[in-house]
Amino acid sequence: MPKSLIPQPDPGSAALDDLRLEVRAFVRKQVDDGVFKPNVDTWLTQWNETFSRELAQRGWLGMTIPTEYGGHGRTFLERFVVTEELLAVGAPVAAHWIADRQAAPSLLKYGSQDQRQRFLPGIARGEIFWAIGMSEPESGSDLASVKTRATRAEGGWTISGTKLWTSGAHKAHAFFLLARSSALDPSDRHAGLSQFIVLLDSPGVEIRPVYTMSGDHHFNEVILDSVFVPDELVMGTIGDGWQQVTSELGFERSGPERFMSTFALLAAAVDEVAKDRLPADPGIGRLTGRMFGLHQMSTAIAGALSRGESADTAAAVVKILGTEVEGDVAELVEEITGDTQVDFTELLRSSLMQRPGFTLRGGTSEVLRGVVARGLGMR
Repeated sequence: MPKSLIPQPDPGSAALDDLRLEVRAFVRKQVDDGVFKPNVDTWLTQWNETFSRELAQRGWLGMTIPTEYGGHGRTFLERFVVTEELLAVGAPVAAHWIADRQAAPSLLKYGSQDQRQRFLPGIARGEIFWAIGMSEPESGSDLASVKTRATRAEGGWTISGTKLWTSGAHKAHAFFLLARSSALDPSDRHAGLSQFIVLLDSPGVEIRPVYTMSGDHHFNEVILDSVFVPDELVMGTIGDGWQQVTSELGFERSGPERFMSTFALLAAAVDEVAKDRLPADPGIGRLTGRMFGLHQMSTAIAGALSRGESADTAAAVVKILGTEVEGDVAELVEEITGDTQVDFTELLRSSLMQRPGFTLRGGTSEVLRGVVARGLGMR
């Protein structure tokens, strides 16, 4: 078992419990007051900047950002508790999700001092939103095959290429972009890749909507036509893009959003069972047990990140198992509901619509099984 999946003693568990109850009371009041309606897959689909700023005012954004950069200097475990409670009730967290989950820790690890001072305070205030420029047309989960090119120019780099499935790019301020900055070496496809911070209102950036089969718009195609990125927005070190991206994926794949996207639907179904409006199918108990196991695993990774440990392999394990659970929730609730009229019809519909993407985004399950095998030293 990856070391990052082994739970460690937590001396602050009482404080974490208090924090959990505080967040739970807050989000329940928000629902009761009609601020938002619970939904599924909300970290991807439900964009609400006002709600994000309210969380920021309570100190629940930028929690792991040091105070000198406008954050709160708290632990990954504390942040985990907050995000888990937000997802459990289906809160609209998409606006700040990528910035808080991924951009902030990556800037702290690889960003320059100027980049940290420029972006981190705004992320912590819920004023700067972020996207991810990794995937490309015809590349699937094979990041090393990116065709976007970065060419040296006076004072910076000129970037041309296309990124696809870029969630929230039409509303975000910036994204991390992975591009090939030197000629492809067939013997080492991971060499010559670099990361850049691209401001999405830059000249030469065109953002086209990609609609889902339900007609929703949260995905985008981002076309870069000779976009100039100054040297001060190079992320980390030129040529180290692959190592940086794979480190970043540890944050992307390990959080509670990888198994709780349909939790609000499961909770609604359980409420109906308790009221004898739906049959007490044993599958609900099995899914609840799997959820609890993933909670323990994901919590352990949050602890590992707090200790500065690598969690790439463990994150891939959680992502594989978690996205399977999310889909299984949608399918089981559809089965036991049948023709019964229930109050959560919209939750079920949304879950089934989002279901095809669960095991694809963040790396397909097939690719991640290879990541796990390599991480465990298998051949």
